[in-house]
Amino acid sequence: MAKKNKDARIQVILECTEQKASGVPGISRYITTKNKKNTPERLELKKYNPYLKRVTIHKEIK
Repeated sequence: MAKKNKDARIQVILECTEQKASGVPGISRYITTKNKKNTPERLELKKYNPYLKRVTIHKEIK
């Protein structure tokens, strides 16, 4: 059996896009992992924003 490559999975930070535009204080961020080989583009997920008290779109930063 071949060894698994640990470099394919990386940690990413997701930040709320709607909160930036609205000017509400605070930052809604989540940390997750993704496989760099399967998803080379930036990740975009719907997550709960506790400052806006609703589900919003969070995009990968950096």
